[in-house]
Amino acid sequence: MLILTLATALACPPLLQSEDARARGPAVMVVSKSERWLGLYREGALQPGACWPVAFAPGAPEGTKRRRGDLATPEGWYRTTDKPWSSFEGAIAVHYPNAEDAAWGLRQGLLSRAQHDSIKLSVARGTVPDQGTAMGGEILVHGGGSSRDWTLGCVALEDEDLSGLRASLPAGMRGWIWIRP
Repeated sequence: MLILTLATALACPPLLQSEDARARGPAVMVVSKSERWLGLYREGALQPGACWPVAFAPGAPEGTKRRRGDLATPEGWYRTTDKPWSSFEGAIAVHYPNAEDAAWGLRQGLLSRAQHDSIKLSVARGTVPDQGTAMGGEILVHGGGSSRDWTLGCVALEDEDLSGLRASLPAGMRGWIWIRP
């Protein structure tokens, strides 16, 4: 049985309150930006000891990510996969932008129709969408520390917490992450 690091001072809810079917998956990461935690849920229930503190970007604006370089962490449902080529060992890729982000980007003129359609196709296939658009990309869940804000829009954990999280996720880190305000 896997033993995870316990962060008892954090307040991850024991059950996910969501009508979304993705919330009942076998391995769902949930991030609360306002409460500054990441929890791992299975079938809607928090896994014992699987609630960790997180860090974001210093001075990041409230709300979801909209543009490359805005330092914001996206909000919504995203697929995840392993990111073995990252400079952060053990990083987990967040498939930003999703279809809703792409629709917004198209309406705002940040994406061309071709970029929008490519992102929607990637989302449908469960592959990483185009990371080089004006909306930004390369959002990760990675180590490096959670005691201060320092990322560029990613979600940072302590290295040992990231190791515990990775050990609890399916092969290839394939799953869902729900990033909430």
